[in-house]
Amino acid sequence: MTFADLGLSPELLEAVETAGYTTPTAIQAEAIPAVLMMKDIIGIAQTGTGKTASFVLPMIDVMAAGRRRALMPRSLILEPTRELAAQVAENFEKYGANHDLKMALLIGGVQMGDQVKALNEGVDVLIATPGRLMDLFERGKILLNGCELLVIDEADRMLDMGFIPDIEFICDKLPETRQTMLFSATMPAPIEKLAKKFLNNPKRIETSRAATTNADITAFKVPVKAKQKRDTLEWLLANDHIETAIIFANRKTTVRELNKHLQRRGFASGEIHGDMDQSSRLKELDRFKKGEVNILVASDVAARGLDVKGVSHVFNYDTPWHPDDYVHRIGRTGRAGAKGRAFTFVADEDAEAIANVEKLTGAAIKVFGKEDVRVELVEAGAEPEKRAKDDASDGGKSGDDAPREQKRSRSRKRDDADEAESAPRKPRRERGSKSEGRSEERTERKPRRQRDEDDEPVAAGEWNGPKPGFLDIGAG
Repeated sequence: MTFADLGLSPELLEAVETAGYTTPTAIQAEAIPAVLMMKDIIGIAQTGTGKTASFVLPMIDVMAAGRRRALMPRSLILEPTRELAAQVAENFEKYGANHDLKMALLIGGVQMGDQVKALNEGVDVLIATPGRLMDLFERGKILLNGCELLVIDEADRMLDMGFIPDIEFICDKLPETRQTMLFSATMPAPIEKLAKKFLNNPKRIETSRAATTNADITAFKVPVKAKQKRDTLEWLLANDHIETAIIFANRKTTVRELNKHLQRRGFASGEIHGDMDQSSRLKELDRFKKGEVNILVASDVAARGLDVKGVSHVFNYDTPWHPDDYVHRIGRTGRAGAKGRAFTFVADEDAEAIANVEKLTGAAIKVFGKEDVRVELVEAGAEPEKRAKDDASDGGKSGDDAPREQKRSRSRKRDDADEAESAPRKPRRERGSKSEGRSEERTERKPRRQRDEDDEPVAAGEWNGPKPGFLDIGAG
């Protein structure tokens, strides 16, 4: 099946092709024709399945015919966070390039002036967070009685954030004869109740069982003492095949402290959390998307809906308090058919939280180090004298050219340091003069282990790095 089979206009198909997409995902294939037929929809899909395009694409064609009026948006998309709203706006700009549609973004953290001006000129598509929309509505700056189409996105996240009363208020102000779409990764009872109240004979599209995790993500739990989390994280960042990674923590203070620590250790990292103003958050996300930093430390403000291509790893530095957040956090990797890895650090006090996660997903998370550690990285028959000679001849090489025994030696030193906390820490690398600056340190330090050309292929879910010392603490 192609997008051309779904009934989209030639102009929209051209924009989709320009964006580089040819084959619709499962939810797109089911939702797009139903939206074009003006049906109400309940869409249940795990993150990373192309849900946003499943309503953005048909909405563009539906809104193509019609007339804008001041203060009265023709369609409304409700998002739980500013970041999600901005991301949906980017999708409309990309796919609506060949249509004369006007869009407005209504979010907190930015000046109201431009938003009010856009509403006064009339908009076809209004993308909003409930708080800012309610604020402008109560000020008389927006009218909702001309809205023909409503999308409630990430409904379960709306529930978590306490927005359900606001959504009910907004729905009561909309025309009864409208098309409504509700999308959610999970369907708890309050969301089912909301759907029954405000949707009319909806088509239910469920592309995966609620609360399941993506099959393309290999997930591990790492039993670790709380005071050893930082060393454990550094070890994984240095030894797994990290391309880009998102590290989630439960508290904003932890996010800030961990990012500063990683930067001091030479990692190219940034941070995003709720205490940052909107422009700073968007700036950090942009740096991450452009590759200026390859590690993003985040609170749950970034856990849902953010679509960043090529995230190879997700780390739950803290086991999430709410089990639903686990599904959404690790869903930042393994997107659009790519493979991803997720590590969740489980301290003693996290026993109940990780049990709730496994109950929700219906599957036990593999313990890192039980089935997936392979530590032999050199030829079994290689003589020590030969390896020492090779080390001397290779001199200052690094990365793929570095001798494997040298890599094992570095790993062994770190394991020894983990087992004897009183011993002084070995330096991670030779440091240059102060005038050389931090940028040169980052160049010298590889943020991920480079695989040797003659390493055996690694099966999905297996580990091919040196054995970490933290595995010796035992597993629950």
